[in-house]
Parts: sequence; structure tokens; C-alpha cells
Amino acid sequence: MLGISPRRPKIIGAALAAATLVTVLGSGTSRVFADGGVHPTPDRGQDGRPTIVLVHGAWADGSSWSGEVRRLQARGFDVQVAPQPNRGPSIDSGYLKDFLSTIEGPIVLAAHSYGGFVASDAATGNQNVKALVFVDAFAPEKGETVEQLTAGSGSVLEPALTDPTSVFKLVPFPGAPAGAVDAYVLPKVFINGFANGLPRRQAEVLAVSQVALATNALAEPATEPAWKTIPVWAVIGTEDRVIPPASQQEMMERAGADITRIDAGHLGLISHPGEVTEVILEAARTTA
Repeated sequence: MLGISPRRPKIIGAALAAATLVTVLGSGTSRVFADGGVHPTPDRGQDGRPTIVLVHGAWADGSSWSGEVRRLQARGFDVQVAPQPNRGPSIDSGYLKDFLSTIEGPIVLAAHSYGGFVASDAATGNQNVKALVFVDAFAPEKGETVEQLTAGSGSVLEPALTDPTSVFKLVPFPGAPAGAVDAYVLPKVFINGFANGLPRRQAEVLAVSQVALATNALAEPATEPAWKTIPVWAVIGTEDRVIPPASQQEMMERAGADITRIDAGHLGLISHPGEVTEVILEAARTTA
């Protein structure tokens, strides 16, 4: 059993945008956030620049951020690609939380796809994380799951809710939680659904060089989200077939995000690294 059930998304709330708009007060030493609280702006690093931490998504690794890493390093930023074992939010968020705790000074945390789910969990309570950037990513409310946010959205992953083998190759792994297996996206689904907008040869390479995602990751609920207390930027690919634009729009409006739309599929961080980098830089500038 995969623990996948076809439940409807819970991402449409009664107070999406108004309750989540971030208001900057006075000199910028405090902010009012979606939770109604006033939170101090963390101290800046000695060189005045935040550390940029990048979190990759499921079925991927840190190399998916290569284009952004090169551009950000060229601008003089300390860039770090965070670990992501793809074992489920409880484990993955723990890895990221510990990783972030080793970084001194302000942080801009950018995450792609499932990495957004992980980053939103992990950043909660870390006073150094001053900005979140979601790139074609999930931004769940507390208690929501990937399967809930996928059901009814039109995602290429949605058929897996009723027939996992229509989307995934399923492989057992040692020490798996009860009922969990590793899932690899079938090449035809990956090429047409994940990598649309990339050259065919590149899509074929990515399809067979995936990092598996444990299926329990799809059903584990999110904890208290960091986007309620941290300013948010979002990049939405208008041709995204994994997290369709309408679903992203609802989540990002709820989070009070500054939204940029690009003509790209789900892997816009690979096909449009310059545009994604500009949004990360915009988030970094606001930490000044």
C-alpha cells in the first residue's frame, strides 16, 4: 500500500490574499506577517549579503540548480545547495533544519517543487531565514499533504492516486517504513510532464538519472509553515504540468507571495536559470 488516497486539495481558503500580505514597517527592523504577529528582522552578515541556500525537488538532485549557482556565485554570493534525501517531509525537513542551523547570518532559502514543502517546514522558527523563494513549488498549509495538493489539480501525477504504476516504477528499499517503496517517474511521464520545454535529448537524460522519492512522502502532512512569518517570492511556470499554474497561484496568493510568471514547464530552474536567479536576487535585495 502506498498510502495514496484521492482527497480534494485544501488550498482554497476563505482569506487567501488579504491575510497573507506582508507589510514592511518603519526602518525595516520589524515586519507584520500572515499570522498577525510582528517579527524582528534578523541581523545581517558581516559582508551585508545573505547566504543563498537552494533546495532541490523530488526525482532530482542539487545539479538542477547549476545555472542559478553559477550566476549567483558570479555576483559574489555564498551559495549552498542543501541536502535532500527524498525520504519524506519529516526526515527531509530535519536534514534541512540542521543544515540551516550551521549558517550564520541572514539566509535566502529557495526551493523547487517538493523542496518547497520541505523548506516551508524546515525554516519555521529559524530567525536567520529572511526570505523564501518558491520555484514551481508546493507551499502547504499545516496538515496538508502532497497527495491532497495534487488531487483534482490536473497534474501528471494525479493518476497515481488511483493507479500508482501508471506514473511510477515502484522499487523496494532497505529499512522502508511500512508500506513504502521508492518511486521513479516513468520516462514517458517524466519527458512529457516534467521536462516539457527542455530539449528532447536533455529530457531523456534527466528521465533516467532520477533520484527516487519514497512514497510515504506523498502522504506525510506538513507542519506549521514558515511562509506565515517570512516574506515570500514565487516563480510560476505557465506550462507546468506537475504543479499546474492554477494550483501554484492559489498557494502563493495564500502565502502573500510576490509572484513572477515565466514561460516554462516544471523545470524552469533548468530552462530559465537567468529569470529564476533574478527573482532570488530580488529577494536578497530586500534583506538589505
